[in-house]
Amino acid sequence: MIGISNYDSNSIHTLFSGLSNGNRTSNSGLLGINIVDYSAIRTGSYFKLMKAYYGGNDSASKIVETNKKTSTSTAKDDTKTLAKIEDAAEELKGASDALLDKTKKSVFNKVTTTDAKGNTTTDYDKDAIYKKVSAFVDSYNNLLKKSEDSNTNGILNAVSSMVRTTDSNEKLLSKVGITVGTDNKLSIDEDTFKKADMSLVKSLFNGNGSYGYQVSAKASLADYYAEREASKGNTYGNTGTYTYNYNTGEIYNTTT
Repeated sequence: MIGISNYDSNSIHTLFSGLSNGNRTSNSGLLGINIVDYSAIRTGSYFKLMKAYYGGNDSASKIVETNKKTSTSTAKDDTKTLAKIEDAAEELKGASDALLDKTKKSVFNKVTTTDAKGNTTTDYDKDAIYKKVSAFVDSYNNLLKKSEDSNTNGILNAVSSMVRTTDSNEKLLSKVGITVGTDNKLSIDEDTFKKADMSLVKSLFNGNGSYGYQVSAKASLADYYAEREASKGNTYGNTGTYTYNYNTGEIYNTTT
């Protein structure tokens, strides 16, 4: 019988015969699996050999393919969803941290300007502050949208906590032109914002323990839980050992 990917019937027979109890003496390793077999399983060669062995048996091939797709992950969300949530959480944290910056680059440092008549004034750069806060609002709404597709409790709890933090600051936010919609998303009115007291804006977004500080912390939590959940999609750890999230032998249960 001709196999696939340079495997023929002899190589298939060799691998399967190595799985019998009679060959478990000198090379036995993890959970009693022969080290050579274990290596083949890790690299995916075992799966290819099984497909070649069953050949035209569509039913068996479908069983193996189904197990390959469904039994190697305990993550509640697919990797695409988690990746989007990670990106959105990191984006929001970045937008929050840009407002929290207290260095010479802080957007809340007052600047001195000179008008056409030579008069100088020192005040906040409202255009620059608005741009940063507007980016924060967009990032906040993006994380809310991306997390709607999640089934991971840690992510949902982190985002829900973020929403509660916003609700508790709703009155102050409204004073600087930021409103909370019925869908929990934020909107910012540029004219109202630029007419607002920038000292209040600074207290909302630039202080330790401020609203912006708390949102940054919640975004970090959402990012952490998304990354941790995504790691459950890996059958083997970085040391080559089976992770605790998985049960061994699932791929064999319906094929033997």
